[in-house]
Amino acid sequence: MIPRLAAVIAAALLGSAAIAAEIPSSERKSGYDLMGRETRAMQEDDTANPGMLWVLDGEALWSRKAGAADKSCADCHGDAQAGMKGVAARYPAFDAARKRPIDLGQRINICRTERQNATPLPYEGKELLALSAYVGRQSRGLPIDVPIDERSKPFLESGRALFTARQGQLNLSCAECHDDNWGQKLAGAPVPQGHATGYPLYRLEWQTLGSLQRRLRNCIVGMRAEPYPFGAPEYVDLELYLMWRARGMKLETPAVRP
Repeated sequence: MIPRLAAVIAAALLGSAAIAAEIPSSERKSGYDLMGRETRAMQEDDTANPGMLWVLDGEALWSRKAGAADKSCADCHGDAQAGMKGVAARYPAFDAARKRPIDLGQRINICRTERQNATPLPYEGKELLALSAYVGRQSRGLPIDVPIDERSKPFLESGRALFTARQGQLNLSCAECHDDNWGQKLAGAPVPQGHATGYPLYRLEWQTLGSLQRRLRNCIVGMRAEPYPFGAPEYVDLELYLMWRARGMKLETPAVRP
């Protein structure tokens, strides 16, 4: 086993009684800060960032009429550069009709079914990722500011519990990697702090754009635990916690990661 990998896993498994506290705001870092120069340059340059291909597709979809209502996103929301500015930085958001938070992809599909009378877009499908990336792009550089009130607080705490719970055959938690051992090497790459600042993002490992739920599923499978289906409330609660945990950090959509 790679020595660094063994050290990270051993530290997590030992777990000692003294689990590190949540990372102070002054010490929070984006995954961008831990990447190599070439990968950072790819994210910074829109002509080199592969995620911008999905943003361009999303721009076209924004104005395309769909469903029995024969409406486009633009028909209701107008110019996305104005109407969607800051929106992605506030998701997941509490939905009163559903009595729980929903993420941005779910909000897009609710608009499709209820406003456009169209079929919902499949999770991880190109169109949903493209629209999510396009809406997210309008908030790039703005601070993440997920509102938490008495309605959403129980779901935040549910996400926090999932983040800190040991699970799977490896008996690991998200916190043991991303709070306690960030910056160390795992399979040759630095362990990030787990701040969800750039989704959907382009991963060089995937060679495509992917959602935060895809990344969470990868981590859960890596723990040798049973993943939830896409759209599961557990993922949304965890997304809510991760975005709240990254509050004040700048949105990077579409980010690039190794």
